Amino acid sequence: MAHPSWLEAAVLLIGLCVSITLFWLRFRKPMDAIRRARVNPDFHLEPLGPRVRQFVWEVLLQGKVIRERPLPGLAHAFVFWGFCAFALITMNHVAAGFGVPFLNREGAFGKAYFGFVAVFAVAVAVSIAGLAIRRFVVQPKWLGEVKLESGWIALFIFILMVTYLAGLWIDEGTAAGRVNWWLHTATLLAFLPLIPHTKHLHLVISPATVFLRRNGFSKIPPLVGDEDFGLDTGKDITKLDALQAYSCVECGRCTEHCPANYTGKLLNPKEIILGLRRYLNEEGPGNEEPLLGKHISAEAAFQCTTCGACEFQCPVGIQHLPVIIGLRRGAVNTGKWEDDFGTKMFLALERNGNSLGFSSSERQKFIEKNELPIFDGSQEYCLWLGCMGSYDPQGREIVLALTRVLRHLGVTFGVLRKEKCTGDPVRRLGNDLLFSQMAEANIETMKTAKVTKLLSICPHCVRTIGEDWKEFGADFQVEHHSELLARLQAKLPPRNGTSEKVVFHDPCYLGRYRNIYDEPRDVLARYGEVIEADRARERSFCCGAGGGQMFLGEEKGTRVNIERAGQLAATGAAVVGTACPFCQTMFRDAFGTVTPTPPKLLDIAQIAAAALETPAAAKVI
Repeated sequence: MAHPSWLEAAVLLIGLCVSITLFWLRFRKPMDAIRRARVNPDFHLEPLGPRVRQFVWEVLLQGKVIRERPLPGLAHAFVFWGFCAFALITMNHVAAGFGVPFLNREGAFGKAYFGFVAVFAVAVAVSIAGLAIRRFVVQPKWLGEVKLESGWIALFIFILMVTYLAGLWIDEGTAAGRVNWWLHTATLLAFLPLIPHTKHLHLVISPATVFLRRNGFSKIPPLVGDEDFGLDTGKDITKLDALQAYSCVECGRCTEHCPANYTGKLLNPKEIILGLRRYLNEEGPGNEEPLLGKHISAEAAFQCTTCGACEFQCPVGIQHLPVIIGLRRGAVNTGKWEDDFGTKMFLALERNGNSLGFSSSERQKFIEKNELPIFDGSQEYCLWLGCMGSYDPQGREIVLALTRVLRHLGVTFGVLRKEKCTGDPVRRLGNDLLFSQMAEANIETMKTAKVTKLLSICPHCVRTIGEDWKEFGADFQVEHHSELLARLQAKLPPRNGTSEKVVFHDPCYLGRYRNIYDEPRDVLARYGEVIEADRARERSFCCGAGGGQMFLGEEKGTRVNIERAGQLAATGAAVVGTACPFCQTMFRDAFGTVTPTPPKLLDIAQIAAAALETPAAAKVI
C-alpha cells in the first residue's frame, strides 16, 4: 500500500492482533496435548542424514505427494510451493501496511521476484480451483465427508492469488488499488485463525511430523516397564502418536489403498488416526478412558492385515501401523480382547510352538523323510523352515524346491533340529508375552547352534527375525530366498524356447517392508514373460493373511484373497508367481472361486527348480 494513513495502520494492527490471538488460542490446544503426551522411550534423532533426505524429498520437493497421485499431487505441490514463494511477499505486504515496505517493485530484485511469484500465483489459483472441484464436485469416496471449512480455505487461497495478481496491474494509490489491498489483507487475517481449527493444521506441523517420525517402516516400539501394555488409555499416547494424529490432512490415501476397507470391512486407517485426534481433543493425553470404544472401533483395529499400504501412502509422515498394533497390544495384553480364533491360535503356539497347531514331531518326520541336513555351524546358511515350510504341504514343496536349487548353486545349508514360530502373527495381534517367549526360545536355540546367517522362504519370518527380535538382543543376518536366487541367477538354467506369461504378486512383507521388487522378477524373467497386475510393486494389494488375519476365521465383506486373486487372474497370465507361503496358501482356494480356468500358482523357487529337471522344463513353468 502506498502511503497508508494512521487510521489504516491502526486497523491493520488491530486486525493482526485479533488474527494472531485467535490462531494461538486454537493452536495452543493441540500443542498442549502433544506436550503432555508420554515421551517416546525408543526415539532417537540420529542419524540425521536420512531424516534430512526424507524431509527434502517429501516436504520441500513434494516427491511422495506427486509420485502417488500425480495430477492432484502436482496441484497440491504448486499450492505448497506457492505459499513458500509468498512468504516474503506476505511479510512485505504487512510491512507496507505500516508504511515500511522492504521490497521495491521498481528495483531489479523486486521486479524479478514479484514477477516470479506471479507465475506461482497463477499456478496456485488453477491448482486450488482444480482441487476444490475434485473435493466438492467429483467427491472420491475415500476423501470422506465434505466439510465446509475446506471450501472456505480453498476460497481464501483463490482470493489471495487473484488479489495479488490484480495488485500488480492496479495502481495502489487509486481507490480500486486500496480496495484490492484491503481485500487481500482481510483474507489473510481470516485465513490464519482457520488453520489450527481444521485439517489445514498440517500446514504448520506436518513438516515436523515427517522429520521426526520413527526410523524404519512399521517400527513397533518396545514396551517399557511392567505397566506398559501398549495403547490402552490416554496415558499411553506418546508425543509422536499425538503429533501424527494432529497432522492428518484427511486426504484418504490410506483409505483408498487399504485392502480391508476396499473389501467392505469396517477398518478405515484414516478414522483410526482421526479417532485418536478426537480422543485427544475430548479426553486428553493423560485420561484413563479406554482408547478403543467411543472414538476408535476395536473391531476395525483387529481387521488390519498390517500390509503397510496406509503408512506407505501417507504424505504427511503418519505411521498407522505402530498405532494400530499398539491398540491391539492394549486390548490383548490387558485381557480386553476376546476372540475364539485368536485364543485358539495363541494356545496352539503355547502348546506346539507353531501357529498351525501341529505336533512338533511332524516337522522332524518331514526333515528325516527328505534327508534335510542338520545345521552344524559349517554350512553357509541356516535354512529357516518356519511354520508353513515345516507343516503346510505346499509350504514344504517350496522348501524342497529351494533345497534342489541350493544344491545346484553349490550353496551349503542346514536346518535346525528344533524350531518354533518366529512369533509374527502374535506380534502383529498384540500378544507381547507370547511373542517374547517364542523369540527368546528361538534365539537361545540359534545361539547354541552358532547360527549367524539365515535363509527363509517367508517374508514374515525375515521381518520378524531381522527386526522384531532385536528387542531381545538378536543380531542375525537373514535373507529372503528371492534375494539369493537373484544374486546367483547367472548359475541358473536360462530360458529355453517359448515361455508363458507370468504375473508376480508382491508380498507386502517383501515389497513395502523390505523394498524387494526387482529380485523376484529378475528370477522369473529367466523362465517366462513377466507382466504386471494393475496393482503391483509399492501399490500391491494384500493377500489378506498378514496381521494374524489368516488365523481369525471368516471375514466380513469380500474376502481379501478373493479380491486379489481376481486382480491377478484378470491379467490373463498363465502363471502367478509368488514369494511367500502365506500368499500361496491364500490364493490356492481363491483362484478356483474367481475363474473356471485358474492360472498355475508357483513360488519362484518352484519355477527355478522345475528348470533344473530337464532341458524342456525351462520353458514349462
